[in-house]
Amino acid sequence: MKQGTDIACFPIHLGLGATAGSEPKLTGGMDWYDGYVERHAADGAEGRLVGMYTFTEPWTMWEIHPLGSEVVLCIEGAMTLHQQAVDGSVQSVRLNAGQYAINAPGVWHTADVDGKATALFITAGKGTQHRPR
Repeated sequence: MKQGTDIACFPIHLGLGATAGSEPKLTGGMDWYDGYVERHAADGAEGRLVGMYTFTEPWTMWEIHPLGSEVVLCIEGAMTLHQQAVDGSVQSVRLNAGQYAINAPGVWHTADVDGKATALFITAGKGTQHRPR
């Protein structure tokens, strides 16, 4: 019997025409994400990266997805998502397992975790930017 694919190692790309495909093994480095954007440039802002990550420490960066929304679904544990609006105000959203929040386009965001948390992300990756926290 064939085994399923581990989303934590091999994220999914949702593309134009309601397509879905497995991505190369995630390295965690920015070069992997740069390659993802290059591989799917033809999908423009409509392409979505679906990945699952486990965190044991607060994020060290803020990130922004200027061309589309991002869904953050907490799968296990708990996390606090911090969203910074264009006017500089920050809203914090507590996520427990089974709860989600949406990062609107152009909203900087980062997160803190309580011990250990796993989240599923559906991200409009094109144009993503990072800055130190």
